[in-house]
Amino acid sequence: MIDLIKQLIEKAVGTDASFSVQVSADKMHGDYATNVALALAKKIGKNPREVAQDIAAKIGKKNFLEKIEIAGPGFINFYLSKDYFIDQLKSIDKHFGSSDHAKRFKVIVEYTDPNPFKLFHVGHLMNNAIGESISRIMEMHGVNLKRANYQGDVGMHVAKALYGKLKNPSYSWQDAYVFGSKEYDEHEQAKAEMALLNKQIFEKSNKKVNALYAQGRKESLAAFEKMYKKLGTKFDYYFFESEVADFGKKIVLEGLKKGIFEKGEKGAIVFKGEKVALHTRVFINSEGLPTYEAKELGLANVKYKKFKYDHSVIVTANEINEYFKVLLAAMEQVFPDLAKKTKHIGHGILRLPEGKMSSRTGKVVTAESLIEKVKAIVTQKAADKKLDEKTIEMIAIGAIKYSILKQSIGGDIIFDLEKSVSFDGDSGPYLQYAYVRAVSVLAKAKAEKVKASFKKPPGEIGQLEKMMVRFPEVIEKAGQGYEPHLIVTYLTELAREFNAYYAHHKIVDKADEFSPYKVAITEAFSIIMKNGLWLLGIQAPEKM
Repeated sequence: MIDLIKQLIEKAVGTDASFSVQVSADKMHGDYATNVALALAKKIGKNPREVAQDIAAKIGKKNFLEKIEIAGPGFINFYLSKDYFIDQLKSIDKHFGSSDHAKRFKVIVEYTDPNPFKLFHVGHLMNNAIGESISRIMEMHGVNLKRANYQGDVGMHVAKALYGKLKNPSYSWQDAYVFGSKEYDEHEQAKAEMALLNKQIFEKSNKKVNALYAQGRKESLAAFEKMYKKLGTKFDYYFFESEVADFGKKIVLEGLKKGIFEKGEKGAIVFKGEKVALHTRVFINSEGLPTYEAKELGLANVKYKKFKYDHSVIVTANEINEYFKVLLAAMEQVFPDLAKKTKHIGHGILRLPEGKMSSRTGKVVTAESLIEKVKAIVTQKAADKKLDEKTIEMIAIGAIKYSILKQSIGGDIIFDLEKSVSFDGDSGPYLQYAYVRAVSVLAKAKAEKVKASFKKPPGEIGQLEKMMVRFPEVIEKAGQGYEPHLIVTYLTELAREFNAYYAHHKIVDKADEFSPYKVAITEAFSIIMKNGLWLLGIQAPEKM
């Protein structure tokens, strides 16, 4: 509707006017409002109200508009007709909110990226929730999308873990990594041994190390798969540092000949970021090994060979935002076409009462432990509901994902265990419970043989109906700006509106001539809520 109103205005005033069309904040001022008259009045030197009246007259009567009014200094308010809302409500089915306008667009989204030999912690959980939601929003627009997971299966963190395991085979891989990290920081001899290990892992030159490495990699990846299944993510491609390292090194060496990269200290090869107002980063270290930066260059090309994308989205914590700026600057010179197609999204940190995490020191909050903590609170709060284990986990994961996605991606999140499982609002369980309530009403309607119908609406169109019709607009806006929080806000307000409707109306009543309409409203709400929860990666339980 926003696009349609914009088209009407542009037809009336021309396309060179800069203005906005927004959902009206105050429903007394219509359904949509625009500031076009105020913006245009400045350019042509006329009274804004006169300009607004002239624009309204040129737009004239439209079958989807009840009326157009001028308000304040020159705002134009649009009131949509009752027939328009009814027609839109009738179109709500299980596909509502989806479109195919981007079906020719190929996108690869890389997210989660846990490193083998280390634990899957809450940072990975946060990254997964954001990446999965962004992916689903794009899929809702018809994008041909592939999910990718890039994992660091070589590098110093692996050498540290293997060092610890070689010293004490009874260590878990995380404990081995913590031990190795401590030894690396405190003892030069251990540091030298790990540098050698790192080289042996990369070159695959030691059979004993190779066997231990293969064991640890296999165990780590199997554990990650269990978590992906729990979180509802299925990746199309898995990329590993070990697979792109050689290629990345080759790219940098070729770039060195072309002057893109330069010789640094102790034989390292660097990219001088200062030339583009950034900072210098090492791409091949003094040992002759490719760094994470070099591997990323290799990865960009390997991804494209696997899936010729129009757009590549990479989701990481914002702790490496500056690193990515240098990487993309280097990529612009090495692979300019791929650099133009690449979008990096940096998100904040999930902060818990335990404080900041560090896998190096062993102070890690695992995703599994957080899920179990939230499950325990859900179990306690819903003790009288006799929920099964599957539903409890569904609610717990929904609570965590909601808490992650409810605010803009860039900021840190303070996770509050108690608030996350509140059934009273601003939580995942609140949305799930609103959906379950609607499903319960529909079951009652079926039992009492009250069929949903929009044929006979009672009186005026209410706020609930108007909000439901806006669902596709919210998805579109969320997709344009990579902003899942817009969907969270919308669904929370919609659930609140439905709960108010439920409290003030007896929906199922065979004696009520408007009951079929009320049931139809409830059915439409349940569809939108289920689709909206899916966009957030949250499951919609049938019972709570």
